[in-house]
Amino acid sequence: MTEQATPDGEPAAIAPTTGAERLASLDLIRGIAVLGILAANIVFFGHPQMAYMWPDGFVSDAGDPDRWMWIAQFVLIDGKMRGLFTLLFGAGIILFMEKAWERGGDEMLLVRRMAFLLLFGLIHYFFIWRGDILTLYAMAGMVGLIFLRMKGKGLIILGVLAYVIGGLIYAFLNAVPHLMMQVDTANNPMMADAIAQMNGEKERILGDDAAETAILTTGNYVDFVRHNFAEHLTEPFSNGILLLIFETVPLMLIGMGLYKVGLFEGKLNPTKTAIWGWIGVISGSAVTLLIAIAIARDGITFWESVAAFSSYSVHPRLPVIIGLISLLALYGANAKGWLAERLSAAGRAAFTNYLGTSVLMMLIFHPWAGGLWGELSRPELYLVVALGWAVMLGWSKPWLEKYRYGPLEWLWRCLTYGKRFPLKR
Repeated sequence: MTEQATPDGEPAAIAPTTGAERLASLDLIRGIAVLGILAANIVFFGHPQMAYMWPDGFVSDAGDPDRWMWIAQFVLIDGKMRGLFTLLFGAGIILFMEKAWERGGDEMLLVRRMAFLLLFGLIHYFFIWRGDILTLYAMAGMVGLIFLRMKGKGLIILGVLAYVIGGLIYAFLNAVPHLMMQVDTANNPMMADAIAQMNGEKERILGDDAAETAILTTGNYVDFVRHNFAEHLTEPFSNGILLLIFETVPLMLIGMGLYKVGLFEGKLNPTKTAIWGWIGVISGSAVTLLIAIAIARDGITFWESVAAFSSYSVHPRLPVIIGLISLLALYGANAKGWLAERLSAAGRAAFTNYLGTSVLMMLIFHPWAGGLWGELSRPELYLVVALGWAVMLGWSKPWLEKYRYGPLEWLWRCLTYGKRFPLKR
């Protein structure tokens, strides 16, 4: 087999994808997703973890008395940006391996890549922010090795079936506490013990949030890291296992399949893609809106919020995610102008932007830095989101005009290939 030469003059078998080989629509969608991820995670950055789902988990006044901002985020953002990111992760695996195979590489290159991603994820989780998704992606990527040679349609069908069936199990497990709390224990004394156990679990979760509140309002960075190791040592693997099985892996498989059938290269019928994309987004969003209004109508209880996020919205979320990526792939490939260029650049540096945003949020919120943790309402948190977006859109394009990769993209590539690649153009 004849090796191709890279612009660096090195054998192509050990080279990452070059700029000319990138798909413009993937970069644009990835840029939108990484900005959206910040909007999805901002409450968890600035308040206890449970506040992400439960408005009463805010340390300060949420500033959303009628819950319309909670509803808007629930319908438009929550779960959708993570879903987009996961589909793109699956597509990226196939793109990565296609280039590796063309240059004489094998699956061990992906194993190395996922091993270092796991390392990045664990550093992120314990030392920066416990909302990390990279650990799950690393484990999912290892699973993806099994399906690399599968045809595109088969991957999509398998992914959808896994999501729907697994989602039923996941939905059932997370709906039960909410449904059981509706039971009148006076008339159903046999349920009293089960309800008492659920109340105990609620107190455990809120107790950990209270401990973290003390650290992130009056503690220091050493306290923060010590707490993460002492109380959450196994959670990157144990707590995320259901999400890994029932969401991350299925969506990754769908993303792998969508890449193989040519969605990102414009190989699908554009009219049908647009029609089915809009049907997915509109229908799934409409159902999610009805769920949100029903949950918020009489106030949002602890277990209602858990059920809303992890049960009732699981299935209507899927057509929205697939519809969004279909529409963005269709319209994004030909997107022009200042914003499209900036979003694409942010997407090319998505790894740096994702981890860098976590560092920025830590500097804004932690008590040893900006000290705003627990201080901001939901509207004020969205101003922080706007700041984060401005930073991502502001630095990515100028940097990539001078350098070949984002800083962490470059580091990850060097570690993956076991070689130091030139960074400057």
